[in-house]
Amino acid sequence: MKTLFIDSPMGISGDMFLGAMIDLGIKKSSIVREIKKLPVDPKEIDIKTGRVERHSISAVTFKVRIKESEHHRTFADIKKMIQGSELASNVKKLSVAIFKEIAIGEGKVHNIAPEAVHFHEVGAIDSIIDIVGAAVAFSQLSPDRVVSTPVPLGSGWSNTMHGRLPVPTPATLEILKDVPVAKSSAPFELTTPTGAAILKTITDEYSSLPAMTIESVGYGAGKKDYKAEANVLRLVIGTGSGMPNRASEPSGSLALEKLWILEAGIDDMSPEVAGYLMERLLEFGALDVYHTPVQMKKSRPGLLINVLTTEDKKKKLSELLFKESTTIGVRGWPVIREALERKSLKVNSGYGRVSVKVSSLDGKRVNIQPEYEECRAIATKKGVALKEVMAGAVTAAREVCKKNR
Repeated sequence: MKTLFIDSPMGISGDMFLGAMIDLGIKKSSIVREIKKLPVDPKEIDIKTGRVERHSISAVTFKVRIKESEHHRTFADIKKMIQGSELASNVKKLSVAIFKEIAIGEGKVHNIAPEAVHFHEVGAIDSIIDIVGAAVAFSQLSPDRVVSTPVPLGSGWSNTMHGRLPVPTPATLEILKDVPVAKSSAPFELTTPTGAAILKTITDEYSSLPAMTIESVGYGAGKKDYKAEANVLRLVIGTGSGMPNRASEPSGSLALEKLWILEAGIDDMSPEVAGYLMERLLEFGALDVYHTPVQMKKSRPGLLINVLTTEDKKKKLSELLFKESTTIGVRGWPVIREALERKSLKVNSGYGRVSVKVSSLDGKRVNIQPEYEECRAIATKKGVALKEVMAGAVTAAREVCKKNR
């Protein structure tokens, strides 16, 4: 399993990340080739890389110069620019995800919707290039998991389009919610909004260097040559055993998803509480919950509760099991789920409009499943058989799929 370790003792920015990626082995030419797929005149873009020393450590710099650096755009504009380009779909997806983190953070600070956020420093073409370039480099590296150290933010003041703001800036703090940060006495901004968004979007877990066989190390230089400490970002690639934390797409349309199973065996809880617990777990985001009758110690009949969840909801659902059940212990382990490509449609069943899920394998439809609760509500209201409503929805969905071929 390929692991990318992000060591950020002096924070992270878009240009530091790209410099370290190039030092790690990603070719500058391949990044520039993809960046030129953006709807921007390539003659207006000047990307330069070089080598500098930070406390005798050789590191790569990544600099973008462009005439349009003061142009402002909304998140909606940027998303349209990226999605309308000829970039690969995974690069588009990651680029938009990074920008979305910034839009949410800026929107919270300024009390406006993310889509309407007007980007200033981040919205300039040079920062768009930093983020798209980071997505290109990351997609080419294609690690199975990403581990990062807690990130320091710096101190002091930063000059922005909104005036002088304290470091860390409000947007950086919003972006880094739920991300562990480290203390730093450096009197300047260490982690930029762009760097924070890249880190948060791609990182699976935060810890020290994990157990692995190191294959390559890259250093990206920060703009300031800080006398007290080496102002560099270090990226490490290695391999080791374990399970991938990141969803991936193998051949065809099957997607591999890393999920978790939580499990608790209980022999002293009433059936009423068990039913309520299942409802609560699903309300809190569990993907699936099921009960299995089991024979426990002392020959007691008991209940084995299994919960399928994503990693980000694992802690909350585990806490819910402790609060709402009588268990004193919860087991958990990672699993890999293969999932079909899915899309949702709204069709007319003949009795009313119903949502259906259409699943495909290698582009071929293999299943159509109407939403049970919607069909049930229509059947009850119209006084018709549930199976008739569901059959009508399936037939209508097949017709829609035929027309969209």
